Amino acid sequence: MSRAVVYETFGGPEVLELRQVPEPHAGPRAVRVRVTAAGLNPMDWGIASRPEVAAQFGITVPAGFGFDFAGVIDEIGDDATGFAVGDRVYGGALGRAAADFVVVETPTSAAGMLWHTPEGISDEVAATLPVAGMTAAAALAAIELRSGDIVLIGGAAGGVGVFAVQLAKLAGAKVIGTASESTFEFLRRFGAEPVAYGPGLADRVRTLAPAGVTAATDLFGTETAETALALGVPPERISTVAAGPHPPGGVRATGGFDASPDAMAHISDAILAGTITVPIAATFPIEKIRDAVTQQAGRHVHGKIVITL
Repeated sequence: MSRAVVYETFGGPEVLELRQVPEPHAGPRAVRVRVTAAGLNPMDWGIASRPEVAAQFGITVPAGFGFDFAGVIDEIGDDATGFAVGDRVYGGALGRAAADFVVVETPTSAAGMLWHTPEGISDEVAATLPVAGMTAAAALAAIELRSGDIVLIGGAAGGVGVFAVQLAKLAGAKVIGTASESTFEFLRRFGAEPVAYGPGLADRVRTLAPAGVTAATDLFGTETAETALALGVPPERISTVAAGPHPPGGVRATGGFDASPDAMAHISDAILAGTITVPIAATFPIEKIRDAVTQQAGRHVHGKIVITL
């Protein structure tokens, strides 16, 4: 037997339970990872709390929890390729990451993905990368961000936002990021010019960028996308990741699965070079999964939350 976070009904953190479950094993073309860290994302508790969101991902109860993980391969199935026992790895496994073991197919599929963890990147940091890193990369790629752009990033202080801000800066763009005032100094550390979200956002952005913004990405809701449209940004240069398949004004909906194949290598290389920093706001042992999700769902976390096993 092994441990896994599961839930039998949809709801808040109170539905999450750490249970003993049958220990999984690597079948043909699969590897088993002994998980050491799991990174939390808004999509995790969104799926667990809202059946309509879970349905979009093909998840029904009872279900496991989490997507991002890091650990060490301890079992290899027949015909599995590209990995060996003892390899440090990180990746994603939809609805299965918060557990002692995760089984992932090779080559990886839409339901799971796996990369070697570079020497010099800890498991805790690696476990924050798949969803946030790929979503940020996809959001910027969708608007063809380039050097000289002035980009408005909505939700800039969140888990995806800190990657988007830093990737945009690396691309040579000037970044204006929406956030609560309590996070302004946090955002300035990453090179962004913060601006308070809420009513009057367009006027505040005009003050910061009197020549106008040239691109935008909305990482939370639609306020930033609607503001960018009002500021005259063409819809093809605005992306959203949380507005559903039909965002306002014809702007581009995207997500992590749209990221380019080399997105994670680009991000991990930047981390090793010190040009991207991954802020970990808090770590919790898996026994405290409810506390971790409660903090993350409060939407005022400066960076990422990681579960340790």
